Amino acid sequence: MREKVTRWFVAVAVAEACSWLGLLLGMAAKYGPPGNEIGVQVFGPVHGGLFMAYGLLALVVARQQRWGWGTTAVALLCAVPPFATLVFERWARRRGRLAPAAVPERAPIPVG
Repeated sequence: MREKVTRWFVAVAVAEACSWLGLLLGMAAKYGPPGNEIGVQVFGPVHGGLFMAYGLLALVVARQQRWGWGTTAVALLCAVPPFATLVFERWARRRGRLAPAAVPERAPIPVG
């Protein structure tokens, strides 16, 4: 279960960063020469949902991985600047803060 939640956290971190890109492009189209709001109308709610999912998953993973308050706060704050969730995910993985659950070793089964 822990490994599954960690995979979801990583996937949502990447998706949240991609939705940031879509929202930024949508804002450029809205306020730029085309003056078209469709990008903001599409990516605004998508980004909002992924933002909320990232925050929730960050709290769940923080509890499972026993992060301190500082790491948890940084994870949550990284949802605000564009693409910071990608930076946090890579940092957490390198530091071992997204380690999969320890799998207990089983005794080998004799054959024949």
